[in-house]
Amino acid sequence: MQREYHQWWSPNLSRNMEMLIFGHGGAKVLIFPTRGARFFEYENLGLVNALADKVNAGYLQLYCVDSIDAESMYCFWAHPHGRIIRHIQYEEYILQEVLPLMTEMNTHPYTIAHGCSLGAFHAANIFFRHPHLFNKLVAFSGRYDLTWQVESFSDLFDGFYSDDIYYHTPTHFLQNLNREDHLRHIMNSDITFTIGDADPFLENNHLLSHILNQKGVTHQMYEWKGRAHRGRYWRQMAPLYL
Repeated sequence: MQREYHQWWSPNLSRNMEMLIFGHGGAKVLIFPTRGARFFEYENLGLVNALADKVNAGYLQLYCVDSIDAESMYCFWAHPHGRIIRHIQYEEYILQEVLPLMTEMNTHPYTIAHGCSLGAFHAANIFFRHPHLFNKLVAFSGRYDLTWQVESFSDLFDGFYSDDIYYHTPTHFLQNLNREDHLRHIMNSDITFTIGDADPFLENNHLLSHILNQKGVTHQMYEWKGRAHRGRYWRQMAPLYL
């Protein structure tokens, strides 16, 4: 399997960013890591190997990006306003640096946003905010409202709320989304969610599914038995849904 390591100084983030690319062609898959994890997590969890047949056959090319969660959503010493601003800078890094690189390296017209756990939030958030840039969303075990409090998972903004948080919370902004061109791009995409039937984010997934149904957006939501919020489950899911 072709494997490439890339790093560069990001002008949007004012720091070095790293990435791994697997495969030589096919649909481009933008992959976000889980909470606080790094660009090599997808490989370390065995997910690259789980997709090896599709990657080696040229059906998929994987772009595993780094995270800056410790500087944004999980930077608890910073004011919540600063946390969401840093997240917005991360989105600009993806939009202005990563996606253009993907297009330069691979002219295949199909692009997939993908992630697990917090990576599922990142994938869904950028997909629903910029659906014209993607053809498919595949999100495993995600929480799509970072203000949602359940079990040990707290509101990542400590009760602070702003327009920036609203527009980066899929279950908030999608409810009021009425732009026909924006909705048309979402409706023309392939959307798949998975969640364990004992996962604490199950209710939040049901809410997102309900909102999409209200908007007339066809999507698939698969409930797996148990919590299903671990690499061994995601290794089974990836070949099924990607």
